[in-house]
Amino acid sequence: MPLTMETPLSRVLGAKTASVMAEQLNLQTVRDLLRHYPRRYATRGEIARLDDLQVGDRVTVLAQVRRVNTRQMRNRRGFMTEVTVGDGAGSMQLVFFNRKHGQLREGAWGLFAGTVGEYKRAKQFAHPDFHLITGDDDEDWARALIPIYPASKDVSSWVIQRSVKLLLDSSGGFGDLVQDPLPDELRERHGLPWLAAALLDIHRPTSWGDVEQARHRLKWDEALVLQLTLAARRRASALEPGIARPRAAGALLDAVDSALPFDLTEGQRAVGEELAAELAQEQPMHRLLQGEVGSGKTVVALRAMAQVVDAGGQAALLAPTEVLASQHARGIRELLGPLGRAGELDGAPDGTRVVLLTGSQKAAARREARADVAEGRAGIVVGTHALLQEGVEFADLGLVVIDEQHRFGVEQRDALRAKGNRPPHVLVMTATPIPRTVAMTVYGDLEISTLRQLPSGRGGVASSVVPTAEKPAWLDRAWARVREEIAAGRQAYVVCPRIGEETGPDDEPEDADGAPEDGGGAGRRPPLAVLDVAELLRSGPLAGLRLEVLHGRLPAEEKEARMRAFAAREIDVLVATTVVEVGVDVPNATVMVVMDADRFGVSQLHQLRGRVARGKHQGLCLLVSDAPTASATGQRLAAVAATSDGFELARLDLETRREGDVLGAAQSGSRSGVRLLSLLEDEELIAQARAEATALLETQRGLADHPGLAAEVAALATDERAEWLEKA
Repeated sequence: MPLTMETPLSRVLGAKTASVMAEQLNLQTVRDLLRHYPRRYATRGEIARLDDLQVGDRVTVLAQVRRVNTRQMRNRRGFMTEVTVGDGAGSMQLVFFNRKHGQLREGAWGLFAGTVGEYKRAKQFAHPDFHLITGDDDEDWARALIPIYPASKDVSSWVIQRSVKLLLDSSGGFGDLVQDPLPDELRERHGLPWLAAALLDIHRPTSWGDVEQARHRLKWDEALVLQLTLAARRRASALEPGIARPRAAGALLDAVDSALPFDLTEGQRAVGEELAAELAQEQPMHRLLQGEVGSGKTVVALRAMAQVVDAGGQAALLAPTEVLASQHARGIRELLGPLGRAGELDGAPDGTRVVLLTGSQKAAARREARADVAEGRAGIVVGTHALLQEGVEFADLGLVVIDEQHRFGVEQRDALRAKGNRPPHVLVMTATPIPRTVAMTVYGDLEISTLRQLPSGRGGVASSVVPTAEKPAWLDRAWARVREEIAAGRQAYVVCPRIGEETGPDDEPEDADGAPEDGGGAGRRPPLAVLDVAELLRSGPLAGLRLEVLHGRLPAEEKEARMRAFAAREIDVLVATTVVEVGVDVPNATVMVVMDADRFGVSQLHQLRGRVARGKHQGLCLLVSDAPTASATGQRLAAVAATSDGFELARLDLETRREGDVLGAAQSGSRSGVRLLSLLEDEELIAQARAEATALLETQRGLADHPGLAAEVAALATDERAEWLEKA
């Protein structure tokens, strides 16, 4: 039978090789192998990579044999062969014990694969796998560019190269094997080569121009299939029958607007009208609201919730932490006043109830809250993951609001949506600004609204790095600044990455981003902890001030009590973990000191900084770190301190983190289908692919006239790789 892209590799390579490729590299079909692209190309005699190797790396290098020496070992029986190889700039040793390799002669070029070790401060390979490039070798080894593939312990780069060669030279003709899925007019419009030509050039290039042109075409394949998948999801959502929730005059929404102690910003009004129009449609809304820290997203969401309640439905607000959920519920109740206490003695008869539901509530309170929700007395329901549990049922769920979307996955969003009798409207919010490419790729199934404008009257935040290793006196000055602000009647946060009183896994950093670090790992001291720092401050630089701690291990009642006390100015300094990262709103707090700031990611630091200067007074954020200012980490902290533009910092965050970190743990590499596409470098290409995907699906026949493209989309949709979209 002729080969196809779906032919199992066992038919081409044999059962043994195919089994190892499947197990170690997840390569199972002809398609998988052809889409397993070289990670780089070696240029014989011109590369200088040996100097760049790090101990522990498993790599393949192209080098020339410089010297071969076989000798008896002094301290044990047998002999050792030492081979020195070089690449024109650096050199390293290959060591073989009790194995002679007569073919390793001076002057021979070869590919050498192994794990980099070190002996007497010199890098070496012990028993490396190798392939010598001989004069009578096949034409591929004589090319100017030699492909080096992502390999594994038992599948070397040259084994992959030879396997790919079998496909490129297939007797049936490579052009017949590879059917181009892209429509001709799309390919011609963007000047893209045929897929067969691109695959030939990526695996067997004759110039760097071949590589660049091939990569551009293959990136298009990845981007278009992803965008078609997301566009199909948007279209499927558009076909779901929902319930229109139009605005009603003279009801709860108007009362909310009258009760607001400030004027809405122009941006809040514009986004509010956008949401109001979509809520009035039967087609369920699926919208992402992103905005700067402090831009007023919660008020926009509250107005949308009020509109749904006015239309007879219920609104559920899902928050990532109990502290934030409690604050949301308290703030909404205070804003609504009697309108939020329907059924109580001082409640307005035409109002509703605001109910809080969390996992740590006492059983009686939880039962009462669930009853209010199930019987429809509660129009606005605020909660944590407890909202997703079995037994929590709604009378008529009309709107789902997810606060801090990046803390949840699509599974949680869908679990809450499923509690509606009909598909509810969905609004997800994030105060972590999202680069355009990430928005188009990770959140591509949502329409996007953006709030950039901050409310007037804010004092603004000045930020500085405190490099304790180089300028230890600056830390003393930082605590003096805290005392000055307290003396002026203000309040302060001190944030630490860890809780303290180690008890094992529970003492991991709370919600840390896993930021890139210089010199992390073995030998580095543990991160600073809330309980330790609080004790040092009480007896040292902040002695005499009213200081308390806040972290996720405290009982819910105690966390709530301390946040209330801080908001009421009964606490001067709150030493906390990142439990205060989102949503905490205390306008009188003007100083934040972030200890071990290099342990946090760019976006997380921006979020933390947003907790201060939420009132009329100027704010100060001090990023304390022992990282050298000239290091990559030091420069990253300096960049955070230099700007308060969250969208600029989002771009920096994308630049300083690996692609897979942005997309999620299972979202990079072969499982996602993204091997070449870069969210950082390919913004224009992704935008073009999104437009083409939308246009293709809006035609009368959709993908019916493009079976190859439909097959690629179906493969992603049904393959386990689709997990990366679900967990985005």
